[in-house]
Amino acid sequence: MANQKTSDAAILKKLAQLANQNDPINPELYAKYDVKRGLRNSNGTGVLVGLTHIGDVVGYKIEDGNKIPVPGRLIYRGYDVEDLIADSEKNNQFGFEQCIYLLLFGQLPNQKQLENFNNYLGSCRVLPENFTEDMIMKAPSDDIMNKVARGVLASYSYDNNSEDRSVGNIVRQCIELIARFSTLAAYGYQAKRRYYDGKSMFIHNPKPELSTAENFLRLIRADKKYTRLEAEILDLALILHAEHGGGNNSSLTVHVVSSADTDTYSAIAAAVGSLKGRRHGGANIRVVEMMDDIKSNIKDWKNEDEVRAYLRKIVKKEAFDKSGLIYGMGHAIYTISDPREVLLKNKARALAVEKNCLDEFDLYDMIERLSPSVIAEVHGSEKQICANVDFYSGFVYTMLNIPRELFTPIFAISRIAGWSAHRIEEVVSGGRIYRPAYKNILEEREFIPLLDRK
Repeated sequence: MANQKTSDAAILKKLAQLANQNDPINPELYAKYDVKRGLRNSNGTGVLVGLTHIGDVVGYKIEDGNKIPVPGRLIYRGYDVEDLIADSEKNNQFGFEQCIYLLLFGQLPNQKQLENFNNYLGSCRVLPENFTEDMIMKAPSDDIMNKVARGVLASYSYDNNSEDRSVGNIVRQCIELIARFSTLAAYGYQAKRRYYDGKSMFIHNPKPELSTAENFLRLIRADKKYTRLEAEILDLALILHAEHGGGNNSSLTVHVVSSADTDTYSAIAAAVGSLKGRRHGGANIRVVEMMDDIKSNIKDWKNEDEVRAYLRKIVKKEAFDKSGLIYGMGHAIYTISDPREVLLKNKARALAVEKNCLDEFDLYDMIERLSPSVIAEVHGSEKQICANVDFYSGFVYTMLNIPRELFTPIFAISRIAGWSAHRIEEVVSGGRIYRPAYKNILEEREFIPLLDRK
Protein backbone atom coordinates (compact mmCIF):
# COMPACT_ATOMS: atom_id res chain seq x y z
CA MET A 1 0.00 0.00 0.00
CA ALA A 2 2.82 2.41 0.89
CA ASN A 3 4.59 1.67 -2.42
CA GLN A 4 1.35 2.29 -4.32
CA LYS A 5 0.88 5.67 -2.62
CA THR A 6 4.45 6.64 -3.46
CA SER A 7 3.91 5.64 -7.08
CA ASP A 8 0.63 7.54 -7.28
CA ALA A 9 2.27 10.63 -5.82
CA ALA A 10 5.05 10.49 -8.40
CA ILE A 11 2.52 10.15 -11.22
CA LEU A 12 0.49 13.08 -9.96
CA LYS A 13 3.62 15.22 -9.63
CA LYS A 14 4.57 14.50 -13.23
CA LEU A 15 1.03 15.22 -14.46
CA ALA A 16 1.01 18.51 -12.56
CA GLN A 17 4.31 19.49 -14.20
CA LEU A 18 2.87 18.70 -17.63
CA ALA A 19 -0.25 20.79 -16.95
CA ASN A 20 1.80 23.68 -15.61
CA GLN A 21 4.23 23.84 -18.52
CA ASN A 22 1.59 23.27 -21.19
CA ASP A 23 -0.85 26.11 -20.51
CA PRO A 24 1.03 29.42 -19.96
CA ILE A 25 0.11 32.05 -22.56
CA ASN A 26 2.36 34.94 -23.57
CA PRO A 27 0.79 38.10 -22.03
CA GLU A 28 1.67 40.09 -25.16
CA LEU A 29 -0.85 38.03 -27.14
CA TYR A 30 -3.73 39.45 -25.11
CA ALA A 31 -2.89 42.94 -26.37
CA LYS A 32 -2.26 41.66 -29.91
CA TYR A 33 -5.72 40.15 -30.19
CA ASP A 34 -7.44 42.87 -28.11
CA VAL A 35 -8.59 40.36 -25.51
CA LYS A 36 -10.51 41.89 -22.62
CA ARG A 37 -8.83 40.01 -19.78
CA GLY A 38 -11.18 39.57 -16.86
CA LEU A 39 -13.88 41.13 -19.07
CA ARG A 40 -12.29 44.53 -18.48
CA ASN A 41 -11.42 47.27 -20.95
CA SER A 42 -7.93 48.76 -21.06
CA ASN A 43 -9.06 51.72 -18.92
CA GLY A 44 -10.25 49.40 -16.15
CA THR A 45 -13.97 49.69 -16.86
CA GLY A 46 -15.99 46.52 -17.26
CA VAL A 47 -16.97 45.14 -20.65
CA LEU A 48 -20.69 45.75 -21.12
CA VAL A 49 -22.36 42.33 -21.38
CA GLY A 50 -25.87 42.96 -20.09
CA LEU A 51 -28.56 45.32 -18.88
CA THR A 52 -30.13 45.33 -15.42
CA HIS A 53 -32.77 47.04 -13.30
CA ILE A 54 -31.39 45.66 -10.04
CA GLY A 55 -28.40 47.67 -8.91
CA ASP A 56 -25.75 50.18 -9.84
CA VAL A 57 -22.24 50.79 -8.58
CA VAL A 58 -21.12 54.38 -9.09
CA GLY A 59 -17.46 55.26 -8.73
CA TYR A 60 -16.66 57.30 -11.82
CA LYS A 61 -18.20 59.08 -14.79
CA ILE A 62 -17.08 59.13 -18.41
CA GLU A 63 -16.57 62.53 -20.02
CA ASP A 64 -15.10 62.87 -23.54
CA GLY A 65 -13.92 59.29 -23.28
CA ASN A 66 -12.08 59.94 -20.01
CA LYS A 67 -12.78 58.15 -16.73
CA ILE A 68 -13.32 60.74 -13.96
CA PRO A 69 -13.52 59.52 -10.33
CA VAL A 70 -16.53 60.56 -8.23
CA PRO A 71 -17.48 59.73 -4.63
CA GLY A 72 -18.84 56.20 -4.51
CA ARG A 73 -22.56 55.46 -4.41
CA LEU A 74 -24.43 52.15 -4.21
CA ILE A 75 -27.88 52.00 -5.78
CA TYR A 76 -30.51 49.29 -5.21
CA ARG A 77 -33.42 49.37 -7.69
CA GLY A 78 -32.89 53.10 -8.25
CA TYR A 79 -32.64 53.98 -4.54
CA ASP A 80 -29.46 55.07 -2.78
CA VAL A 81 -28.65 52.40 -0.19
CA GLU A 82 -27.74 55.16 2.26
CA ASP A 83 -31.39 56.29 2.25
CA LEU A 84 -32.57 52.72 2.82
CA ILE A 85 -30.32 52.43 5.86
CA ALA A 86 -31.27 55.85 7.24
CA ASP A 87 -34.98 55.01 6.98
CA SER A 88 -34.53 51.72 8.84
CA GLU A 89 -32.58 53.44 11.60
CA LYS A 90 -35.20 56.19 11.87
CA ASN A 91 -37.92 53.57 12.37
CA ASN A 92 -35.74 51.48 14.70
CA GLN A 93 -36.11 48.49 12.37
CA PHE A 94 -33.70 45.95 10.97
CA GLY A 95 -33.38 46.81 7.28
CA PHE A 96 -32.05 43.71 5.55
CA GLU A 97 -35.48 42.15 5.06
CA GLN A 98 -36.78 45.36 3.45
CA CYS A 99 -33.67 45.28 1.26
CA ILE A 100 -34.50 41.71 0.16
CA TYR A 101 -38.05 42.75 -0.74
CA LEU A 102 -36.79 45.71 -2.75
CA LEU A 103 -34.22 43.67 -4.67
CA LEU A 104 -36.63 40.85 -5.49
CA PHE A 105 -39.72 42.86 -6.39
CA GLY A 106 -38.34 46.23 -7.48
CA GLN A 107 -40.32 48.39 -5.10
CA LEU A 108 -40.25 49.54 -1.50
CA PRO A 109 -42.80 47.71 0.68
CA ASN A 110 -45.30 49.51 2.85
CA GLN A 111 -45.48 48.51 6.50
CA LYS A 112 -48.14 45.83 5.96
CA GLN A 113 -46.33 44.32 2.96
CA LEU A 114 -43.09 44.24 4.93
CA GLU A 115 -44.75 42.56 7.92
CA ASN A 116 -46.32 39.89 5.68
CA PHE A 117 -43.03 39.31 3.89
CA ASN A 118 -41.10 39.04 7.17
CA ASN A 119 -43.62 36.52 8.47
CA TYR A 120 -43.27 34.41 5.34
CA LEU A 121 -39.49 34.67 5.40
CA GLY A 122 -39.43 33.69 9.08
CA SER A 123 -41.58 30.62 8.40
CA CYS A 124 -39.02 29.38 5.89
CA ARG A 125 -35.93 29.54 8.13
CA VAL A 126 -36.27 26.02 9.54
CA LEU A 127 -34.56 23.40 7.36
CA PRO A 128 -36.65 20.52 5.94
CA GLU A 129 -37.27 17.49 8.15
CA ASN A 130 -34.12 15.35 8.67
CA PHE A 131 -32.05 17.77 6.56
CA THR A 132 -29.78 18.78 9.45
CA GLU A 133 -29.04 15.18 10.44
CA ASP A 134 -28.66 13.76 6.93
CA MET A 135 -27.13 16.60 4.93
CA ILE A 136 -25.11 18.56 7.50
CA MET A 137 -24.12 16.34 10.42
CA LYS A 138 -23.33 13.20 8.40
CA ALA A 139 -20.92 14.97 6.05
CA PRO A 140 -19.31 17.93 7.89
CA SER A 141 -16.80 20.16 6.14
CA ASP A 142 -13.92 22.23 7.46
CA ASP A 143 -14.91 24.96 4.98
CA ILE A 144 -18.37 26.40 5.63
CA MET A 145 -18.77 27.79 2.09
CA ASN A 146 -18.44 24.29 0.66
CA LYS A 147 -20.96 23.14 3.24
CA VAL A 148 -23.40 25.88 2.22
CA ALA A 149 -22.99 24.98 -1.46
CA ARG A 150 -23.70 21.35 -0.66
CA GLY A 151 -26.73 22.40 1.36
CA VAL A 152 -28.04 24.39 -1.60
CA LEU A 153 -27.64 21.46 -3.98
CA ALA A 154 -29.13 19.05 -1.44
CA SER A 155 -32.18 21.31 -1.17
CA TYR A 156 -33.05 20.23 -4.72
CA SER A 157 -33.86 16.75 -3.39
CA TYR A 158 -36.24 18.19 -0.78
CA ASP A 159 -38.18 20.27 -3.32
CA ASN A 160 -41.19 18.55 -4.89
CA ASN A 161 -41.18 21.05 -7.73
CA SER A 162 -37.45 21.48 -8.26
CA GLU A 163 -37.44 21.63 -12.09
CA ASP A 164 -40.27 24.11 -12.57
CA ARG A 165 -38.72 27.17 -14.29
CA SER A 166 -41.81 29.39 -13.94
CA VAL A 167 -41.12 32.77 -12.34
CA GLY A 168 -43.53 32.08 -9.49
CA ASN A 169 -41.78 28.86 -8.58
CA ILE A 170 -38.34 30.45 -8.85
CA VAL A 171 -39.48 33.22 -6.49
CA ARG A 172 -40.58 30.57 -3.98
CA GLN A 173 -37.28 28.72 -4.28
CA CYS A 174 -35.27 31.92 -3.90
CA ILE A 175 -37.18 33.10 -0.82
CA GLU A 176 -36.73 29.70 0.83
CA LEU A 177 -32.98 29.77 0.10
CA ILE A 178 -32.65 33.38 1.33
CA ALA A 179 -34.39 32.41 4.57
CA ARG A 180 -32.33 29.26 5.09
CA PHE A 181 -28.86 30.51 4.21
CA SER A 182 -28.16 31.77 7.74
CA THR A 183 -29.33 28.43 9.15
CA LEU A 184 -27.22 26.45 6.68
CA ALA A 185 -24.11 28.48 7.55
CA ALA A 186 -24.69 28.35 11.31
CA TYR A 187 -25.36 24.60 11.38
CA GLY A 188 -22.41 23.96 9.08
CA TYR A 189 -20.25 25.89 11.52
CA GLN A 190 -21.57 23.92 14.49
CA ALA A 191 -20.81 20.63 12.71
CA LYS A 192 -17.32 21.90 11.94
CA ARG A 193 -16.79 22.76 15.63
CA ARG A 194 -17.78 19.25 16.67
CA TYR A 195 -15.99 17.14 14.08
CA TYR A 196 -12.94 19.23 13.18
CA ASP A 197 -12.26 21.38 16.25
CA GLY A 198 -13.26 18.91 18.97
CA LYS A 199 -15.57 21.47 20.60
CA SER A 200 -19.17 21.35 21.73
CA MET A 201 -21.89 21.68 19.11
CA PHE A 202 -25.06 23.70 19.71
CA ILE A 203 -28.04 23.31 17.39
CA HIS A 204 -30.65 25.95 18.19
CA ASN A 205 -33.88 26.37 16.28
CA PRO A 206 -34.26 29.67 14.41
CA LYS A 207 -37.04 31.95 15.63
CA PRO A 208 -39.40 33.11 12.86
CA GLU A 209 -40.06 36.48 14.52
CA LEU A 210 -36.38 37.46 14.53
CA SER A 211 -34.46 39.20 11.75
CA THR A 212 -31.77 37.46 9.73
CA ALA A 213 -29.03 39.19 11.75
CA GLU A 214 -30.61 38.29 15.08
CA ASN A 215 -31.20 34.67 14.09
CA PHE A 216 -27.63 34.22 12.87
CA LEU A 217 -26.07 35.56 16.07
CA ARG A 218 -28.46 33.40 18.09
CA LEU A 219 -27.62 30.24 16.12
CA ILE A 220 -23.84 30.49 16.36
CA ARG A 221 -23.67 31.26 20.09
CA ALA A 222 -23.98 28.69 22.86
CA ASP A 223 -26.03 31.02 25.05
CA LYS A 224 -28.06 32.44 22.12
CA LYS A 225 -27.46 35.97 23.47
CA TYR A 226 -26.57 39.17 21.59
CA THR A 227 -26.94 42.91 22.10
CA ARG A 228 -29.10 45.21 20.02
CA LEU A 229 -26.01 47.04 18.72
CA GLU A 230 -24.42 43.74 17.67
CA ALA A 231 -27.51 42.78 15.69
CA GLU A 232 -27.80 46.27 14.18
CA ILE A 233 -24.25 46.34 12.86
CA LEU A 234 -24.54 42.83 11.42
CA ASP A 235 -27.83 43.90 9.80
CA LEU A 236 -26.00 46.88 8.29
CA ALA A 237 -23.28 44.61 6.91
CA LEU A 238 -25.95 42.39 5.34
CA ILE A 239 -27.58 45.37 3.63
CA LEU A 240 -24.27 46.64 2.29
CA HIS A 241 -23.28 43.25 0.85
CA ALA A 242 -26.67 42.29 -0.61
CA GLU A 243 -26.06 43.52 -4.15
CA HIS A 244 -23.25 45.07 -6.16
CA GLY A 245 -24.36 45.22 -9.76
CA GLY A 246 -24.53 42.40 -12.27
CA GLY A 247 -20.83 42.56 -13.11
CA ASN A 248 -19.38 41.20 -9.87
CA ASN A 249 -18.08 37.68 -10.30
CA SER A 250 -20.72 35.75 -8.36
CA SER A 251 -23.71 37.67 -9.76
CA LEU A 252 -22.33 37.23 -13.27
CA THR A 253 -22.03 33.53 -12.46
CA VAL A 254 -25.75 33.45 -11.67
CA HIS A 255 -26.53 35.06 -15.02
CA VAL A 256 -24.22 32.73 -16.95
CA VAL A 257 -25.45 29.53 -15.32
CA SER A 258 -29.11 30.60 -15.39
CA SER A 259 -28.81 31.42 -19.10
CA ALA A 260 -28.18 27.72 -19.72
CA ASP A 261 -31.76 27.07 -18.46
CA THR A 262 -30.73 25.11 -15.39
CA ASP A 263 -32.49 24.89 -12.02
CA THR A 264 -32.33 27.48 -9.25
CA TYR A 265 -30.25 25.32 -6.90
CA SER A 266 -27.52 24.73 -9.50
CA ALA A 267 -27.31 28.46 -10.29
CA ILE A 268 -27.08 29.55 -6.65
CA ALA A 269 -24.58 26.81 -5.72
CA ALA A 270 -22.34 28.02 -8.55
CA ALA A 271 -22.50 31.55 -7.15
CA VAL A 272 -21.48 30.27 -3.71
CA GLY A 273 -18.43 28.65 -5.31
CA SER A 274 -17.52 31.96 -6.94
CA LEU A 275 -17.95 33.96 -3.75
CA LYS A 276 -15.71 31.57 -1.84
CA GLY A 277 -12.75 32.73 -3.92
CA ARG A 278 -10.02 34.76 -2.20
CA ARG A 279 -10.28 37.39 -4.95
CA HIS A 280 -13.97 37.82 -4.19
CA GLY A 281 -15.74 37.07 -0.92
CA GLY A 282 -12.70 35.76 0.92
CA ALA A 283 -10.84 39.07 0.84
CA ASN A 284 -11.82 40.29 4.32
CA ILE A 285 -10.08 37.32 5.92
CA ARG A 286 -6.85 38.40 4.25
CA VAL A 287 -7.30 41.86 5.77
CA VAL A 288 -7.62 40.41 9.26
CA GLU A 289 -4.60 38.16 8.73
CA MET A 290 -2.60 41.16 7.52
CA MET A 291 -3.68 43.16 10.56
CA ASP A 292 -2.56 40.32 12.84
CA ASP A 293 0.85 40.57 11.23
CA ILE A 294 0.97 44.36 11.50
CA LYS A 295 -0.07 44.35 15.18
CA SER A 296 2.60 41.78 16.03
CA ASN A 297 5.37 43.71 14.23
CA ILE A 298 4.59 47.28 15.27
CA LYS A 299 5.47 48.18 18.84
CA ASP A 300 3.64 51.49 19.06
CA TRP A 301 0.28 51.45 17.27
CA LYS A 302 0.03 55.23 17.61
CA ASN A 303 3.42 55.92 15.98
CA GLU A 304 2.61 57.07 12.47
CA ASP A 305 6.22 56.81 11.27
CA GLU A 306 6.52 53.23 12.47
CA VAL A 307 3.23 52.24 10.86
CA ARG A 308 4.15 53.92 7.59
CA ALA A 309 7.53 52.17 7.53
CA TYR A 310 5.93 48.75 7.96
CA LEU A 311 3.30 49.46 5.30
CA ARG A 312 6.14 50.37 2.98
CA LYS A 313 7.75 46.97 3.66
CA ILE A 314 4.46 45.24 2.82
CA VAL A 315 4.13 47.09 -0.49
CA LYS A 316 7.77 46.31 -1.33
CA LYS A 317 7.01 42.59 -0.79
CA GLU A 318 9.31 42.46 2.23
CA ALA A 319 6.65 41.73 4.86
CA PHE A 320 3.48 39.75 5.55
CA ASP A 321 2.72 37.42 2.61
CA LYS A 322 5.17 39.11 0.19
CA SER A 323 2.36 39.80 -2.28
CA GLY A 324 2.93 43.56 -2.22
CA LEU A 325 -0.75 44.13 -1.44
CA ILE A 326 -2.28 46.10 1.38
CA TYR A 327 -5.48 44.11 1.59
CA GLY A 328 -8.69 46.10 1.79
CA MET A 329 -7.23 48.99 -0.22
CA GLY A 330 -8.38 49.66 -3.77
CA HIS A 331 -11.42 48.67 -5.81
CA ALA A 332 -12.23 48.04 -9.47
CA ILE A 333 -14.83 50.83 -9.55
CA TYR A 334 -14.55 52.97 -6.42
CA THR A 335 -11.57 55.33 -6.23
CA ILE A 336 -12.52 58.32 -4.05
CA SER A 337 -14.66 56.34 -1.59
CA ASP A 338 -16.47 53.05 -1.19
CA PRO A 339 -19.90 53.96 0.26
CA ARG A 340 -20.13 50.56 1.98
CA GLU A 341 -16.84 51.19 3.78
CA VAL A 342 -17.92 54.67 4.83
CA LEU A 343 -21.20 53.45 6.32
CA LEU A 344 -19.68 50.39 7.98
CA LYS A 345 -16.80 52.38 9.46
CA ASN A 346 -19.21 54.74 11.22
CA LYS A 347 -20.91 51.81 12.97
CA ALA A 348 -17.57 50.08 13.58
CA ARG A 349 -16.44 52.94 15.81
CA ALA A 350 -19.58 52.68 17.97
CA LEU A 351 -19.02 48.94 18.31
CA ALA A 352 -15.34 49.51 19.13
CA VAL A 353 -16.42 51.71 22.03
CA GLU A 354 -18.77 49.01 23.34
CA LYS A 355 -16.13 46.27 22.91
CA ASN A 356 -13.20 48.34 24.27
CA CYS A 357 -11.37 48.11 20.93
CA LEU A 358 -10.77 51.80 20.21
CA ASP A 359 -6.97 51.44 20.01
CA GLU A 360 -7.38 48.82 17.30
CA PHE A 361 -9.98 50.95 15.49
CA ASP A 362 -7.56 53.88 15.52
CA LEU A 363 -4.87 51.64 14.01
CA TYR A 364 -7.23 50.64 11.20
CA ASP A 365 -8.08 54.30 10.67
CA MET A 366 -4.39 55.26 10.48
CA ILE A 367 -3.61 52.48 8.00
CA GLU A 368 -6.56 53.54 5.85
CA ARG A 369 -5.25 57.10 5.85
CA LEU A 370 -1.58 56.26 5.18
CA SER A 371 -1.89 53.42 2.66
CA PRO A 372 -2.75 55.42 -0.49
CA SER A 373 0.34 57.63 -0.17
CA VAL A 374 2.59 54.66 0.66
CA ILE A 375 1.37 52.73 -2.37
CA ALA A 376 1.78 55.80 -4.60
CA GLU A 377 5.28 56.41 -3.26
CA VAL A 378 6.52 52.83 -3.75
CA HIS A 379 4.97 52.35 -7.19
CA GLY A 380 5.50 55.90 -8.43
CA SER A 381 1.81 56.05 -9.31
CA GLU A 382 -0.71 58.87 -9.11
CA LYS A 383 -3.67 56.49 -9.23
CA GLN A 384 -6.23 57.39 -6.60
CA ILE A 385 -7.35 54.54 -4.34
CA CYS A 386 -9.55 54.18 -1.29
CA ALA A 387 -10.34 51.56 1.32
CA ASN A 388 -13.03 49.08 0.30
CA VAL A 389 -15.68 47.40 2.45
CA ASP A 390 -13.42 44.43 3.18
CA PHE A 391 -11.07 46.67 5.14
CA TYR A 392 -13.47 47.06 8.08
CA SER A 393 -15.89 44.14 7.69
CA GLY A 394 -13.49 41.54 9.10
CA PHE A 395 -12.70 43.85 12.04
CA VAL A 396 -16.41 44.27 12.70
CA TYR A 397 -17.03 40.51 12.61
CA THR A 398 -14.10 39.97 14.95
CA MET A 399 -15.55 42.45 17.45
CA LEU A 400 -18.84 40.55 17.15
CA ASN A 401 -16.89 37.44 18.19
CA ILE A 402 -17.77 35.74 14.92
CA PRO A 403 -15.21 33.05 13.94
CA ARG A 404 -13.19 33.78 10.82
CA GLU A 405 -14.49 30.72 9.00
CA LEU A 406 -17.90 32.45 8.99
CA PHE A 407 -16.75 35.76 7.45
CA THR A 408 -17.35 34.68 3.85
CA PRO A 409 -20.56 32.75 4.66
CA ILE A 410 -21.96 36.01 6.10
CA PHE A 411 -21.28 37.57 2.69
CA ALA A 412 -23.25 34.70 1.11
CA ILE A 413 -26.13 35.09 3.59
CA SER A 414 -26.40 38.66 2.34
CA ARG A 415 -25.61 38.29 -1.37
CA ILE A 416 -28.16 35.49 -1.89
CA ALA A 417 -30.67 38.37 -2.05
CA GLY A 418 -28.90 39.94 -5.02
CA TRP A 419 -28.22 36.57 -6.64
CA SER A 420 -31.92 35.72 -6.46
CA ALA A 421 -32.87 39.02 -8.09
CA HIS A 422 -30.35 38.39 -10.89
CA ARG A 423 -31.60 34.81 -11.30
CA ILE A 424 -35.15 36.07 -11.80
CA GLU A 425 -34.02 38.86 -14.12
CA GLU A 426 -32.08 36.44 -16.32
CA VAL A 427 -35.02 34.06 -16.60
CA VAL A 428 -37.44 36.91 -17.41
CA SER A 429 -35.28 39.02 -19.72
CA GLY A 430 -32.23 36.99 -20.76
CA GLY A 431 -33.41 34.39 -23.22
CA ARG A 432 -29.99 33.68 -24.67
CA ILE A 433 -27.18 31.50 -23.37
CA TYR A 434 -23.91 33.25 -22.60
CA ARG A 435 -21.35 32.26 -25.22
CA PRO A 436 -18.27 34.53 -25.31
CA ALA A 437 -15.33 33.66 -27.53
CA TYR A 438 -11.86 32.36 -26.80
CA LYS A 439 -9.28 32.55 -29.58
CA ASN A 440 -7.24 29.41 -30.05
CA ILE A 441 -3.57 30.33 -30.49
CA LEU A 442 -2.13 26.84 -30.88
CA GLU A 443 -1.53 25.73 -34.49
CA GLU A 444 -2.81 22.38 -35.68
CA ARG A 445 -0.31 19.54 -35.34
CA GLU A 446 0.23 16.34 -37.29
CA PHE A 447 -1.22 13.42 -35.39
CA ILE A 448 1.24 10.76 -34.16
CA PRO A 449 -0.09 7.19 -33.78
CA LEU A 450 0.24 5.75 -30.28
CA LEU A 451 2.94 3.19 -31.11
CA ASP A 452 5.08 5.83 -32.87
CA ARG A 453 5.22 8.20 -29.89
CA LYS A 454 8.42 8.43 -27.87
